[in-house]
Formats: sequence, C-alpha cells, structure tokens
Amino acid sequence: MLSICNDPFTVAQQLTHIELERLSYIGPEEFVQAFVQKDPLDNERPDQSAPDSCFSDHKKASNLEAYVEWFNRLSYLVATEICMPVKKKHRARVMEFFIDVARECFNIGNFNSLMAIISGMNMSPVSRLKKTWSKIKTAKFDILEHQMDPSSNFYNYRTALRGATQRSITANSSREKIVIPFFSLLIKDLYFLNEGCANRLKSGQINFEKFWELAKQVSEFMAWKKVECPFEKDRKILQYLLTAPVFNEDALYVASYESEGPENNMEKDRWKSLRSTLLSRV
Repeated sequence: MLSICNDPFTVAQQLTHIELERLSYIGPEEFVQAFVQKDPLDNERPDQSAPDSCFSDHKKASNLEAYVEWFNRLSYLVATEICMPVKKKHRARVMEFFIDVARECFNIGNFNSLMAIISGMNMSPVSRLKKTWSKIKTAKFDILEHQMDPSSNFYNYRTALRGATQRSITANSSREKIVIPFFSLLIKDLYFLNEGCANRLKSGQINFEKFWELAKQVSEFMAWKKVECPFEKDRKILQYLLTAPVFNEDALYVASYESEGPENNMEKDRWKSLRSTLLSRV
C-alpha cells in the first residue's frame, strides 16, 4: 500500500469513495427482504424443486452481502499489509500508517472503514506481533479502539454517530454531510428491532412505535447513502484497495510466525500444523 500512496488522508478519502458507492446500491427493499417476517410454514425445509424463488430472494439481498464482504476484505487487506514485511521497522511503519488512515476515516465520518481497519489490526496474527507493537506509539490506536469499543452496546460509537448525524443535518459542505455507519451493527440493530418487537400489541392493535422506529432508521440510512463523495478519485489507489491479493487466515499466521516466532506450545503446534499443510500442497 505504501508504495502506491503514503498519505493517510488520501487513502481515507478513497476508502470513503468505495463505501459511498457500495451504500448507493442498497435500497430500502433490501432491508425489507432481509428482515421480512416469514410465514411459519416457511420454517419447513425449502422446496428443492423451486430454486427460482430462493435465487430471486438471494439476488435482492446480494448488495447487503457484497457490502459486508467488502468490510471483510478491507480487514484482511490491513492484516496482510502488516504481516507481509520481513523487517520489524517496516511492519511498524505500516501499522502506524493504518492507524493514521483510521483516524482520518473517523474525522470524515467513515465509521465502516474505521471499524474494518481496527478489526484487521486486532486479528490474532497481527495482535501477537508484540515486538512490532512495541516499536509504535499506541496512544492514537487506543483512542480509536475506545471510540469503537463494543461494551455498553457500542455506547461510544453511537455517541460519535449521533454527533456525525447532527453535523450532517446542519452541514453546508458535502464533506460535512458524510455519515457512513458501521454497517454490520446497523443490520443487527434493524434485525433485533424487527425480531424483538411484536408487530401487534396485546390489545391487537398495530405496534406503530416499532414500525416508526424501523422507518426512522431506514430513512436515516437512505439520507446517508445519497451523499455525493466530494473527494477526487484516484484510480490507482482504488484499484489497489479493491483488487490487491489478500492472505487468508492460515497465510496470515504463517507470515506472522515467520516474522516473530511462536511464543508458546499452542503457537508452536499451530506453526507445525500449518507448515505440514503447506508442504503437502507443494
């Protein structure tokens, strides 16, 4: 990544381009499709003779899935970039770079890329690189982790999201209008709101409060996804972010153990197992 661009702000801007483009593909019908209350009879085994309906349902929700896949790709790309360099000082430099990218994402209001970067840096093959971590000042990373801390139902993140939403409503420039939520949590919130609240009250009346809250959250999302990305596109960086090869979990562990050897018996056993698996593939 650093050979393509070593400016964290520019990379954060290009990540925001990708996020807003992916968001723009998702319509309200996809949320409805993903959380629709199924008929009790649908709990039976699906009819194998009627794949067309399954396929069309899958197609309707495929933009949601593609967006979640992008989050995973970015996490693995970050972990790959950190585990690849042989020299400790190079790994430390990559770590510091992505911490700065994550901070710029936070400032822009791009919480999804921010969380993906934190997630990549917290993967075991990366977090176990203690000698590398000791070379960097972790204060900035600690602040970002604190913002995205899952405790108290992501209280800190939700506070930051409310602040970004407020800024977006009163914004004069399109830069200040950007709000890209941590998408997996948004999906989870909508799912639990739909599943956890009855459609009807005990009196038999429609639970308007539930549907009002669902409508409010979806319409808020629809406003966020309409924002035009104000940053200039950099094709080279975009292509790298979207197409650069990434390691799978096993390859990350191999690179991690080669950089900083196994520290305990569990890691030694894993390293032996991975090496024998790799040799058997050759």
